[in-house]
Amino acid sequence: MATRNYKRTDRVADQIQRELAQLIAHQVKDPRVGMVTITGVDVTREFDHAKIFFTVMDADQAAIKETLTGLSKAAGFLRRELGRAIRLRTIPQLHFHYDSTIEQGVHLANLIEQAVKSDKRLSDSEEPVSEEPVANPDDTDGKR
Repeated sequence: MATRNYKRTDRVADQIQRELAQLIAHQVKDPRVGMVTITGVDVTREFDHAKIFFTVMDADQAAIKETLTGLSKAAGFLRRELGRAIRLRTIPQLHFHYDSTIEQGVHLANLIEQAVKSDKRLSDSEEPVSEEPVANPDDTDGKR
């Protein structure tokens, strides 16, 4: 059966991610919580705790801290609403963490792009190397 490879904690984490995305978008009224994307959820095996990873669109460090504060303040409300939407014996405590992997990926892509441009500039500025072998002036007929 294919579902054996897909652990229950992963299924619950995916369901929590979907539900939280809907709840944050439609029911959280806190002005500190703007355009938030839930990028991942890690749930403990006992479903006691859940790490919620999020990103914020076009935000500086101050806006990220404000969003984290807003989400942390709304954690009780979100947990209660998750309890209504998901049938589990215990609904995990929600711990929000900013996910900086997207920013790191953009930074690495920019570094790679700069390196490629630098290499291209260097290769364009060098004189082209001839591919044909240069004849040895001491060797007139190829015999010795």
